[in-house]
Amino acid sequence: MKKLAGPKHPYIQQLQSFQTEFSGIPIIQDLIKQILQADHAITNNQLPQPLPQLLLPTDIQDQLYHFVNQRYPLGDRRGDQLWDHLINDLPRLDQQIRSFRDYLEEHYGMWAYLTAPFISRLADFLAPHPVLEIMAGNGYLSRGLRKAGAQVIATDSLAWKTENQTGRNLVTEVLKKDALQAYACYHHQVDYVLMCWSPDNDPVDWELLQAMRADQHAPQLLVIGERDGATNSHVFWEQAHFHNSPELATLNQSFNHFDLLNDQIYLIS
Repeated sequence: MKKLAGPKHPYIQQLQSFQTEFSGIPIIQDLIKQILQADHAITNNQLPQPLPQLLLPTDIQDQLYHFVNQRYPLGDRRGDQLWDHLINDLPRLDQQIRSFRDYLEEHYGMWAYLTAPFISRLADFLAPHPVLEIMAGNGYLSRGLRKAGAQVIATDSLAWKTENQTGRNLVTEVLKKDALQAYACYHHQVDYVLMCWSPDNDPVDWELLQAMRADQHAPQLLVIGERDGATNSHVFWEQAHFHNSPELATLNQSFNHFDLLNDQIYLIS
């Protein structure tokens, strides 16, 4: 029997309401449509597609004015009422569109926005090397890589499961080990360590980097995060040694940015 869908999250309900309200504005329709498609993919255990910048254009009020004038002649009270309604709701719509990342974090426990094209290219970059993911969270990165054929050991302390409702819904197998325990246990079995969106208030990333530097046969460390920004500790970015390559540059070209965050993938020693 087909499983019935549960009630939609208030964020999605509000977007759908705005979709109806601003039905005559193509740019708004397109932005909302792409957000809803991304949410639908994630809900159905699929990787989402890249998103455009989730920002309303600077001329959006002009577009609204043109839309109203096409429907009603100048001076028609109905046009004035429609204009007032749309222009008053515009700030709330703008805020809703800009809040997609907050929704992903709160509803899915997804911190990095990992798209199908990026994961496919990352899997090609890693192949055929085995990988250890530390601090894997709900496992979105590891699940995507596993589906793409990569060999991944996913680990996390899972300490936040009692604090975060989304943390109770792992999307793939994640072994219960903190970052240092996982490295000590599996470093000799892998060629790469993946660290994605390590918290910016926890020096565990620096502790891991020191442990890897003390290891004569350490795997390579790939970090997904925002340098000197929303992820990882200050000391980690300060002490990190960055390595560039054409392959890494190509990989970063497929990393999607839809808001002001500029996270990337780095090879660090």
